[in-house]
Amino acid sequence: MANTGPAELLATWEAGLAHQGPGRALLLHRAARPEAGTDELLSMPVGEREADLYALRRALFGARMQVRVECGACGEDMEFELDAGELVAGGPGARPRRGDGPLRVEEGEWTVEFRLPTVADLEAAASAAASGGATPEVARRLLLARCTVSAARAGRPVPADQLPTLRLPEAVQRRIAEAAEQADPAAEVTLRIACPECGEATPAELDIASYLWTELDSWARDLLLDVHLLATAYGWSEPEILALSPLRRRYYLELCADV
Repeated sequence: MANTGPAELLATWEAGLAHQGPGRALLLHRAARPEAGTDELLSMPVGEREADLYALRRALFGARMQVRVECGACGEDMEFELDAGELVAGGPGARPRRGDGPLRVEEGEWTVEFRLPTVADLEAAASAAASGGATPEVARRLLLARCTVSAARAGRPVPADQLPTLRLPEAVQRRIAEAAEQADPAAEVTLRIACPECGEATPAELDIASYLWTELDSWARDLLLDVHLLATAYGWSEPEILALSPLRRRYYLELCADV
């Protein structure tokens, strides 16, 4: 994880204002791995990107995360604290398996080999579903089609040109999802939160890219206000102010307030 300074983070934030979810996630991932090119970042398994973003979040804002969820049963707002290091299965260093060839599942008369979804696969499936007004179920089917390497039914291989439109039985899809989750546990972090009011458990998926972007946006706007106040009071340039440590910057702001 690179030591990303305030000037670089502000540049990431500024660039992200012109993008939506996928574009912002890519910018955040680039901040986490500045040495990696765009093609490399897009070809990573989804869980590897998520682990990188959790690591970036810990480096920038600490491990403790405040989360708010609405109870699915009674509508009560629930606020609680999480540890970013514990959210990725296997701890902060958890990474999906890579380079071991495709995964393989056998269910009934079906044998299917598939690879873990990459960031590019996820974005392509979401984009195709959004442009066609498709349901989440269709998006999942599109994703599975992109990641299927081979399939055979009752020992007879499915022709490669039929794989993109292959409709696998629900039981086979469940087995594939389970195998993918085992191989890449960080790809999707789902929390089950017990409501203190009604006691019902609410499942909630934590989107670390959106969560981190919201924090970065708040941080950037606060920092730019600090720059404005210090530049007005002392005549310093933005690079000079950003070069100050957060502690010294806060001290100068307090002195301005006392004047």
